[in-house]
Amino acid sequence: MSDMISLDAAELARRIHAREVSSVEVTRAHLQRIEAVDGPSDGSAGPDGVHAFLHVDADGALAAAEAADRAIAEGGPVSPLAGVPVALKDNLTTTDMPTTCASRILDGWRPPYDATVVARLRAAGLVPLGKTNLDEFAMGSSTENSAFGPTRNPWDLTRVPGGSGGGSSASVAAGEAPLALGSDTGGSIRQPGAVTGTVGVKPTYGTVSRYGLVAFSSSLDQIGPCARSVLDAALLHEVVGGHDRCDQTSVNAPLPPVVEAALAGARGDLAGVRVGVVGELSGEGYQPGVLAAFTDAVRTLGELGAEVVEVSCPSFSYALPAYYLIAPSEASSNLARFDAMRYGLRVGDDGERSTDEVMSLTREAGFGAEVKRRIMIGTHALSAGSYDALYGKAQKARTLIVRDFTAAFETCDVLVSPTTPTTAFAIGERVDDPLAMYLADLCTIPANLAGNAALSVPCGTSPDDGLPVGLQVMAPALADDRAYRVAAAYETARSSTPDAAPRIPELRALETTR
Repeated sequence: MSDMISLDAAELARRIHAREVSSVEVTRAHLQRIEAVDGPSDGSAGPDGVHAFLHVDADGALAAAEAADRAIAEGGPVSPLAGVPVALKDNLTTTDMPTTCASRILDGWRPPYDATVVARLRAAGLVPLGKTNLDEFAMGSSTENSAFGPTRNPWDLTRVPGGSGGGSSASVAAGEAPLALGSDTGGSIRQPGAVTGTVGVKPTYGTVSRYGLVAFSSSLDQIGPCARSVLDAALLHEVVGGHDRCDQTSVNAPLPPVVEAALAGARGDLAGVRVGVVGELSGEGYQPGVLAAFTDAVRTLGELGAEVVEVSCPSFSYALPAYYLIAPSEASSNLARFDAMRYGLRVGDDGERSTDEVMSLTREAGFGAEVKRRIMIGTHALSAGSYDALYGKAQKARTLIVRDFTAAFETCDVLVSPTTPTTAFAIGERVDDPLAMYLADLCTIPANLAGNAALSVPCGTSPDDGLPVGLQVMAPALADDRAYRVAAAYETARSSTPDAAPRIPELRALETTR
């Protein structure tokens, strides 16, 4: 089992397609790993489980694996990842599994349709294992806001796996799945990737369909891959990406050649590439060990032939406050649909109460504290007396951030920064300090506000605490391939160094107690 759970998706696919191993065997190995290290789906195991999954569909996964094996045996055309297991963030609709968004208000809800990305995975022969944990409605930076208990970082079970998609990144880091899908509104794929030592990608806004993604902030949300290698992320990106008529924000343009770029980058030559180090995304407030790992990564890029320059994006200082007005404003509108009338939780419907009373009681019982906080912030920002002073100014700041990116990309091919200011913090450390929690997304938010591509690739561990650090690579809109090329070149160079971090943390204590 240990061999199959440690292999990259690309190598698993090669072995499955060569019929050296079956998809059923690979799927069963990952289901056994989940059973060994994840703990109960309600999080009741506490620190004795990773708790990456909210729902595991073992029967459905094995049936999908059998179908993939049959298709391969028949010798017909199959996709490059056919037969490879994948985990799905639980804000993507699935007809055969519940979609809860880690919220009591949707506990047990089974959607009537698959998200476009889920349908594309199924059509490509991938094997969905189950649904992963997240901060409720993707609102958080630690996966502690889940109504079903926190996910724990496989590197240190006392620490967070990032958020909101900590379940997806933790499942990949722990060897429970070789691939996963997440959603990134302010860093919810990249930030968990950084703190769990995995690759996380936010594609250009509109290039991966959001149809079937339960909306948090519609102008910011973007689905993307989580993986253990840059090539694996690119392969998954190509499966789920592309135009979708069901999504009105979908870009009708060819998907950037991300797999080709990852393969080219893996050859290790960055000659002619100009890399900009964003000065505003470092310095005071950043953990020394994170800056040390980032500095080493930038030095490696230079050794690979890239020209490294310092760039200034002064409006990035407005990104955090602008985001925490724009995103809650859109959330307050999007979450109005959870009204206890059509689906989901309903509280107090005794025939005596009015519709408004039932709605109020249901939302009080069904939404967690962070979701309520953001709904209230957003509703206030959109109110008549505050709209221009708050929401309007936030949108103006967003325009300035877009202009900073535009100016920087006129002189640089990509921009780089640490993915997060710190390594994974302790569970419970920031739950009572929302501002400290929000600062975890300081480096990732600008790319969401601008809509351009960005990814996080592991760049070793911090000498402070031995925990993973991420290198963020940002590229212009529709130039995702640039980020993949640079990240793959760095990954290849780093994998040859003696201090390269192991890809799957040891969880033997959990495995031996089950």
